[in-house]
Amino acid sequence: MEAYLYWALIGIALIIAELLTGTFYLLVIGIAAFAGAAVAYVGYSFWIEAVSAAAVAVIGVILISRYRAPSPGKSGQSLDIGQSVVLDSWVSEADGLARVSYRNALWDAKVLGERQASGKVFYIHAVDGNTLHVSASKPA
Repeated sequence: MEAYLYWALIGIALIIAELLTGTFYLLVIGIAAFAGAAVAYVGYSFWIEAVSAAAVAVIGVILISRYRAPSPGKSGQSLDIGQSVVLDSWVSEADGLARVSYRNALWDAKVLGERQASGKVFYIHAVDGNTLHVSASKPA
């Protein structure tokens, strides 16, 4: 069997494997194998086929990495910010540490601003690990 058929079969197998994973990386490597098949079909040696396939794969992986990289504006933004919580009890009112009820569970919270009585509604301003930073004012 000709060398270009091997490259093409490898490319087809990688693209089928990509359909099972959905990461786009195997798709790029499969396309690189088709580039190697095209170079083999023209009649170049194995090393030129391999270098051309590797070049297409590297360029494709770089492009996919840039495409899939998180945008700088959204990287640290939590979906919890702006949600309301209910003050359950104070752990240390002097330090502003409390327990709040959020999503049917009790969370540790650092209260920003004035201290309120239990049952008061606060809004999440930031999330630091498993500690919520809350305030009586809604974030902008």
